Parts: sequence; structure tokens; C-alpha cells
Amino acid sequence: MENFFSILGGMGTMATESFVRILNQRTHAHNDQEYLNYVMFNHATVPDRTAYILDHHADSPLPFLLDDIEKQNLLQPDFIVLTCNTAHYFFEELQAATKIPILHMPREAVSEVVKHHQPGEKIAVLATAGTMSAKVYQNELEAKGFEVLAPDQELQAKVNHLIYHDVKENDFINSELYLEILSDVFEKYGCQNAILGCTELSLVHELTKNDPYPVIDAQSILADRTIEIALTNRSSK
Repeated sequence: MENFFSILGGMGTMATESFVRILNQRTHAHNDQEYLNYVMFNHATVPDRTAYILDHHADSPLPFLLDDIEKQNLLQPDFIVLTCNTAHYFFEELQAATKIPILHMPREAVSEVVKHHQPGEKIAVLATAGTMSAKVYQNELEAKGFEVLAPDQELQAKVNHLIYHDVKENDFINSELYLEILSDVFEKYGCQNAILGCTELSLVHELTKNDPYPVIDAQSILADRTIEIALTNRSSK
């Protein structure tokens, strides 16, 4: 297979399925041959990223992810799409293990923030406790001059419940809690926008109807960027 990319997913599986569904829906294809070529690694048994970031005595996901990169080096895709936000904690180690470019989802999302907002505006980051602790998004936003709202304990507890209890454990799209979280962000804390920095949140956003709040959905942006690069690569070969 030529002109293909690889998706390093499975963290979690339902969120990866959402990414692939969006990818296919947004590809303007009129026949089978106009869809994109890709290989998906749904590596569901990678140890929990947040557990390790918060406590380095937990099993490290890095050896598992590096093994995935080694296998992708054999396949030689044009580029790699890493669909787990929290796994970007290991981005530098993963990129150092391959010459194949890996798309950096947080940087792509922050680039979208820059298009629509001015430095100094307040942007919330909604993500796992691991992503927040690692400052995967905060560092990128602050480098561009934005004020960052990191959720307080109460708000983070709501986000954690939505990600882990509702989506991961019970495959439940809790739109009511999702909208409550956004209400806190925009109305209570006065943010100009919010980045959905977890693919489980992206899944809830995708399936929530009548959402009145503007958000920067990192997974959605990554899907658009993936399509753009894949089509450019196809047309240049």
C-alpha cells in the first residue's frame, strides 16, 4: 500500500472509533478509491497514561508506545496520527524514535485558537488530570500569550467523571454533565473559549445536540489536518 498514514489509537477505543468515523465522513469521496489509505493501531492494552503521569510507580505506557513506533517504522507510513491527548506527554521520546513525522494534536489545536482569539484572552483546557498535570496544553497556550484556565478541584472532578465513569467505563454520553461543565467554563469563569483536550470529551461533543457553546475540539482539528496532509501527499506522488 502506498500513500498511507497510520493511526496510533486505542486510548480509548471508543474515542478512536469516533476519530476514524469523523475522518471518513469528512473525506469527500464518491467511490471506494477516493477514501484515504491508513493503518490503525487500536492498542487498547497500553497502561493508563494519567495513572503513570500522576504516579511514576504505576506501569509506564512508554515501552508499549515505543513498540508501536518500532512496528510503524517497518511499515513506513507517510506520517503518524497520535489520537490520545494525554499520550503527548511522551511525544518527544516517540518522535525521537522515528524519522516519520508524528502530528502533534495539542499544537494543532492551539494553532486554531490563534486564528480566532487574541493574546491575553482566557482559554480553558478540559482534559484528563494527567494531561493537566503534564501541562501539555497550558505550555503551548502560554507560549502564544493566552491566559489559561486550569479547572479547580470541583470542575476537574466533573471532567474526570465524564471521561472515566461515563464514557470509558459505561459507554454513556452524558450530555447533561458536559453542558454543565461548559456552562461553568463560559459563564462562571468567563472564558472566551475552551479546548476539548481529551478524545472522550470530543466524542461527547460530537454526539451532544443543541450545544450552544463554541469549543476548540482537538480531535476534530486533528481529523481535518490529517485529511489535508494525506490529500496533499497523494496529489504530489
